[in-house]
This record gives sequence, C-alpha cells and structure tokens, in this order.
Amino acid sequence: MEYLHSLFDTKISEPTAVTVGKFDGIHRGHNLLTTDIISKKASGLKSCLITFTNSPRFLLKEDQMPCLITNKERMFMLDNNGLDYLIECPFDERLMQTDARSFIEFLVSNLNMKYMISGPDFTFGHKGAGNVQLLTELSKELGFEYKVIEKIKQNNRDISSTYIREELSLGHIDSVNDMLGYEYFVWGEVVHGAHLGHTIGIPTINIMPAKTKLVPKFGVYVTTIDFDGRIYHGVTNVGTKPSVSNENVVGIETHILDYNGDLYGKFVKVTFQSFLRPEMKFGSIEELTNQMNIDKTKAKNFFNKK
Repeated sequence: MEYLHSLFDTKISEPTAVTVGKFDGIHRGHNLLTTDIISKKASGLKSCLITFTNSPRFLLKEDQMPCLITNKERMFMLDNNGLDYLIECPFDERLMQTDARSFIEFLVSNLNMKYMISGPDFTFGHKGAGNVQLLTELSKELGFEYKVIEKIKQNNRDISSTYIREELSLGHIDSVNDMLGYEYFVWGEVVHGAHLGHTIGIPTINIMPAKTKLVPKFGVYVTTIDFDGRIYHGVTNVGTKPSVSNENVVGIETHILDYNGDLYGKFVKVTFQSFLRPEMKFGSIEELTNQMNIDKTKAKNFFNKK
C-alpha cells in the first residue's frame, strides 16, 4: 500500500476505484466499502481510500470525540488488506471550502477516478452540500461509475461509529466486536507503573492509551495480548486504579496469564474479549489481591471454554 499525506498534491495516472470518509473504527460497514474497491483490481482499477487525520469538528472548534482507532492503528489495519493507495490528509480550510462539484472533478482529473462507492448518507463539499443524488448526476456527466451500498444493521439499528462508541461506553464488548468485525484493541508502549503487582505475586504491564483513543467502560476485561508475534491470555483493568492511586489518570493495566517476562519499552496490543466487572475500590491490598485472583480464574475459564 502506498501511503500519501496530501490530497490536493496527489496525482495518480492509473485508473482508480475510490471511497471517501473518516473511517473511524474500520467497522463492518466500512469493510464493505474497502472490500468493494479492492475487488475492482479484477477490472484493472487501483483501490484508493481517502480519509482524514482529524475530524471536521477540530476546524469548526467543536468538542472533539475520542476515536475508536488512531491514525497509526488505521494505517496498520488497512496496510494488510490489499489496498493500493491510502490518502490520509488533514481536514483543513482548503478542503472545507471546496465546493462539492469541484471536489469530485478533482478526483476525476487528479486521481483518474473511474469508480466510486459510498454509503447512502455520504455528504461532501462545502457545508456538506454534495450528496448521493449529486454524485449520481456527476457520474453520468464526468464519466465514472458510482455505486451506493446500503448500511448493515444490528439490533434494527445501522452499524455506525456512534453506535459502537455508545456500546463501548457501556462495556458491551461483545456487541462492539460484532459490529467491528474484529476485537476492539488498544495498542501502546509498556511503561513503568507502581510495581504493586510484583509485590503481591500478580505482575502486570501498563500501557497509556493515546489521548485521542476511546477506551472501554472502566472495568476488568478478559483480554489477549499480542507482542513479538505471539498471543497470550490475560486479564485487564481499564481505569484509574482507585484502590492504589489518587491520580485521575486513565491507564490499561494487564496481568498476562502464565508469563513473567520483562516487556518494558515494548509495544503491545491488548485486545478485549469479554467484560468481567466494573472497576472497584477496595479497602485493603488483601481484598484487591483476592479479587484479582478471582478475575484470573474467570479469565482462565473463559479461554478454556473458548
């Protein structure tokens, strides 16, 4: 996959199949779009996904929503699915002021767009004036094929990044993973914590999620941990660790079952499998230790059944 940082400076001579969007989460609906443009290789078209490094909310000075997937995580996921071009550009003043027709004309002239696909609610151009109806008209005028794909539903509701965020905030990790089509994960570098786990015989690793990353509901989860090309089983606390810390800092603390190696400085991927319980404040280290052992047993039972 060729990774490009600018839209308006990009020139592709090969004919392309294009889709455009924020693609937060790369959920099952997004996957339909990416799979479709990749399939156009059989027709001699290069697949091109256009997305943004930031939300339009940033430019409009609106409250920023944490993302389901960071830019680095999204690039990693897309790099492994056969996409030819990923154009990840900032949503800046120039892009915001580009009218809908000029935007599509640019895709046709500079990206040699011969095919485009979107969902039924896709909008584009200045003030979101462009829509499916305009795209249908422009496709005939400018000579490219346009396809609209319907949204996928779960529980009689459209799968969307908004819906997934809601479920994640409730700890409904099974629902989240169903809508994503993969297990939700947090990726980061292992950093030093308070080292309490080692003193009570339950060593843990700590990673600090990116500030832009949406973490699941505070609580304890069954997880898998991926590093050095291997996958391990574990149990993870998401939250501020109220039993041992007065700092209101959100972290991801994981005990890896049957592993005692040194992972400081390594990057690991923690993948959420099942919700066990809410985060709790215990009256003593002994109470905390007892509960952690119960959590470990439940995690082992989960994997044994699975």
